[in-house]
Amino acid sequence: MNLTIFLPEKTYWQGRVKKVVGEAKDGSFCLLPAHIDFVTIMIPGIFYTLTEEGQEIYLAINEGVLLKTGKDVTLATRNAVKGESLGSLKRQVEEDFKKVDQQDRKARQALQKLEADFVRRFLDLETYE
Repeated sequence: MNLTIFLPEKTYWQGRVKKVVGEAKDGSFCLLPAHIDFVTIMIPGIFYTLTEEGQEIYLAINEGVLLKTGKDVTLATRNAVKGESLGSLKRQVEEDFKKVDQQDRKARQALQKLEADFVRRFLDLETYE
């Protein structure tokens, strides 16, 4: 099968695979080459695939849509993190969460500063009236 994983801004991964395992809203599934055409809504979780060369690839994915038509499998998801094993995937996801948490913290601090400046300027206007 030909697997293509799309993120909103790019093609994240593409290759030939023997098997795809994931979790959808209605439960876990496994796709093999002879599987009937299939479409499902993915939930956040672990997505696993086995390449034709026997390499296991683990992805932590956000919600998305998976479509299998003939020999082509397409996954469109908001975010994905790849690991060679579940352990390496766990470490990568933890690092990414730390980065996102730091970015969120900086954004919240900037927003608080803007709000404080707005209130201060608004009070200054009231004192001039």
